[in-house]
Amino acid sequence: MRFWLSVALLSCVKLAMAQTADESARKLIAEYERDLRPLEIEVNRRWWDANVTGSDEAFRAKEEAETRLDLALADRQRFARLRACRQARPSTPLLARQIELLYLQALPKQVDPDLLRRMVARANAIEQQFNAYRARVGDEQLTDSQVRKVLKESQDSARRRAVWEASKRVGERVASDLLALVEMRNQAARELGFADYHAMQLQLSEQDQADLVRLFDELDQLTREPFSQLKQELDRHLASQYGIDTAELRPWHYQDPFFQEAPWLGGANLDAVYAQQDLLELCRRFYAGIGLPIDEVLQASDLYEKPGKSPHAFCTDIDREGDVRVLANIVPNEYWMSTMLHELGHAVYSSRYIPRSLPYLLRTDAHTLCTEGVAMMFERFAKSADWLALMGVEVEDPAAFNRAGAAMRRQRLLIFSRWCQVMFRFEKELYRDPSQDLNALWWRLVEQYQLVRRPEGRNAPDYASKIHIVSAPCYYHNYMLGELFACQLHAAMAREVLHSDSPATAVYAANPAVGEFMRQRVFAAGRTLRWDELTRHATGAPLSAQAFAAEFRTAP
Repeated sequence: MRFWLSVALLSCVKLAMAQTADESARKLIAEYERDLRPLEIEVNRRWWDANVTGSDEAFRAKEEAETRLDLALADRQRFARLRACRQARPSTPLLARQIELLYLQALPKQVDPDLLRRMVARANAIEQQFNAYRARVGDEQLTDSQVRKVLKESQDSARRRAVWEASKRVGERVASDLLALVEMRNQAARELGFADYHAMQLQLSEQDQADLVRLFDELDQLTREPFSQLKQELDRHLASQYGIDTAELRPWHYQDPFFQEAPWLGGANLDAVYAQQDLLELCRRFYAGIGLPIDEVLQASDLYEKPGKSPHAFCTDIDREGDVRVLANIVPNEYWMSTMLHELGHAVYSSRYIPRSLPYLLRTDAHTLCTEGVAMMFERFAKSADWLALMGVEVEDPAAFNRAGAAMRRQRLLIFSRWCQVMFRFEKELYRDPSQDLNALWWRLVEQYQLVRRPEGRNAPDYASKIHIVSAPCYYHNYMLGELFACQLHAAMAREVLHSDSPATAVYAANPAVGEFMRQRVFAAGRTLRWDELTRHATGAPLSAQAFAAEFRTAP
């Protein structure tokens, strides 16, 4: 009798504790939406204004908004309640998930408020320099698109070198500020008990550093030999194109400032098709045709070059209520067709199509690697004549276009995977020991993983010319994981929607079933699931490199 009474009493105690945890969770979430949600929206609006205008005033407003949000998240009393609630474990999955996400968001802010302010100020100062910087060769000033055009088209090695070096000088301008920012970030991480900022950022994004190292080691082994063979082939083509020996090839010969894109080796000119097209109209028709129209996104966006504006491209969800915008600098070529399909892929995986019935905290993508994967899945079609045909665009020689596109796609998968090795391993080492010779480390990794010879005698902070190291720290590996997710999701789409057993050649347009698949299998969950859980839900299997390997092993 006493035993059953004890069991009943224990059950009552557990029920009371669960009810208390649930009530505490509801109160904390309500406070968050009341106090912090408006600050987040303000940060997003100010961030947009700063990147569109590049003005001192806009960047000051952005910095002030970010500081207000950081200080609100840093509230020690609220965090103590949040931590206690998390430990008590709310009984319902939606409550528990929201409390976990609030905890992960607030944890890195539990440091000296002055340190938070200084980190925000330094990051904004560097970002503003990137936005204002334009490469200069003599009296000539070049936009980012013009730099890319020279590197893609010029046959003059001296001209290519001068433009490449000019594009890297932004690194010299920001390097000292970047290193100061790295030290501040590490200080904050160590105050919170982490080895360094890199380890902290991974844990806050529900990833494990050791697991990622193992995955990147596996990818290195998987791609090393096919990339080496591809690189030898590329070198022969490029050397012949420039009229030099392969031993003379240097970074400026690879048609991209960082050799993260596949060079064009002749054959079908993919840019020629898009030079005569309205890229925005193609995007409108494509996304409408798969049941995910993006007209309102385009109306709210800023899409062409202008002074002071960020020279890059990104998509942002301002309020998780449907105000989604793209910043771009469109030029009518294949690069920007691919980029716009990519950024609008982010746009549809946002509060545009994530159910509004989900709580604010969960009304966003499951993880950055998942939204990158969705964007990458859609961008592939820019290299397909079959897709263009479905879009009503005539290609003079579709077979040649497809051959060139497939070759570029395979090359891109291999080239990008090796570039991601450089970024992941550099950032890991940067935060582990920022006092080491970072210039030498950068080129050692470039030579090891990309097989690109460093320029003789060069000793410059070329790593600092990559804006992601400043504005999206310890993030870049998610592009690679996103590529794995993209290949796996596309294979599931090909199998279940198109009933095709050939993902490498599968395309979709004017097919609302595609949008319905995305709504049900990816968008509907919002952030209720972790990235690994969403991968299983969307594709039927855990994230792996198998679908990725199947694509890059497919001969063009």
